[in-house]
Amino acid sequence: MDKSPSGGKAIARTGMLIRKPVAEVFAAFIDPRITTRFWFTKSSGPLEAGTPVTWEWEMYEASTHVVPKVIEPEQRIVIEWDGYTGRTNVEWEFVPMGPDATFVGITESGWTGTSDELLEHATNATQGFTWTLAGLKAWLEHGVELNLIAGRFPNGPEDPYPTR
Repeated sequence: MDKSPSGGKAIARTGMLIRKPVAEVFAAFIDPRITTRFWFTKSSGPLEAGTPVTWEWEMYEASTHVVPKVIEPEQRIVIEWDGYTGRTNVEWEFVPMGPDATFVGITESGWTGTSDELLEHATNATQGFTWTLAGLKAWLEHGVELNLIAGRFPNGPEDPYPTR
């Protein structure tokens, strides 16, 4: 019997401490005027439960259709979006760590495919969300826009590891 938290299914999971109050960290994922400073470049609107939006990464000519399923202010966000193999679910959890810090946990699940494909999807998603959280941390804690997402694929996602 599989006793893993994922129930034997592939999941991506990462998290990071952000030294800002939970309200500010939560708003960074709801309000695209903030989110575009560290993750995607364009959004059709803020996240509101049941109201679909489109997020764009203009440098890659990529976009995803997002359906916010759950918005629990300052606690949790759950969305469905276009994953590698179809629609997947992403969940953010916001845990206050005192009055001036928040732990953000991000989990994605719902891919289909072979074991090798599931491993690749979970690994890629974990890497991507880790870069997102690092960019969030730099922006909220230090006001620095690192452009990590654009820097991850200098030749585009089709060439993820450029060589000479």
